[in-house]
Amino acid sequence: MRLIADGATPTSRLVLVLVEELETDAGYAFELTRPLFLSVGDRVSFEGGRLVVVRARGERLLPAGAWSTRCRIRASRRG
Repeated sequence: MRLIADGATPTSRLVLVLVEELETDAGYAFELTRPLFLSVGDRVSFEGGRLVVVRARGERLLPAGAWSTRCRIRASRRG
């Protein structure tokens, strides 16, 4: 499942989402040291290069992890 940072977890039922890494559109990924369960209403954001999870009940988590670079092949336009 792909999650968008700075948004609410995209589930509408009482479901948990297991996250091991979060990838950005810029080709970077934040790889968590330990998997994390997100539940409905949790918010995910990056603050100062750190992952921050704010639980629906207001608790703030700062899960440990590290950034890595993902290679992406871009389609070139010829014309």
